[in-house]
Amino acid sequence: MTSRLTGGRRAPVLIAPLLLALYGLLRLVDGLDGDHGPGLAWNLGHTLFFFGFLLFGVVTFRLRELVPGTTPRGRFTANAATAAGLSGIACFLWVILGDLFADVAPLPEPLEMAGPLAFQLGWLTLLVMLVTATPRLLPAWSPLFVLAGFVLFAADLDLLPVGAVLLMAGLAPVTRASGAAHPGTPSTGV
Repeated sequence: MTSRLTGGRRAPVLIAPLLLALYGLLRLVDGLDGDHGPGLAWNLGHTLFFFGFLLFGVVTFRLRELVPGTTPRGRFTANAATAAGLSGIACFLWVILGDLFADVAPLPEPLEMAGPLAFQLGWLTLLVMLVTATPRLLPAWSPLFVLAGFVLFAADLDLLPVGAVLLMAGLAPVTRASGAAHPGTPSTGV
């Protein structure tokens, strides 16, 4: 029973980037006619995008849970990174809902750049904290792969599927860290 529960906690780490990759592929299909807009591929892709970002919220909490809370400064940094990541996810969800439903108010302009940046910085901070933990909980390349995925997203939205695969590769070690991080000890929580 324990392995089933642990496996369920690991699944979002890989499913969320997979949903993002599927969204990216559907976005490419939707754009084959030269226009991105409402239609089957658009709606299905954005629905997958929405659920992927909901799962990124779960992943954010999982990353925070894995960060050892050994010092007040470390706990503060991890909690601030978690809050930044979650606020960025909220911005993404708001925009996705606006793309799916015409009556959703647009995201306020100051949050258009701040939201994605908060998400990325929050996640990268948590991942680096896991790399620099003693003992090391993630390999050094993990945040580098995630950063490379973020860079691809920023460079060209047509690179979403490739960037999502890099995210998945960078997050894959989190599934192993989930079982090995703090065996037998309760999580630190947020």
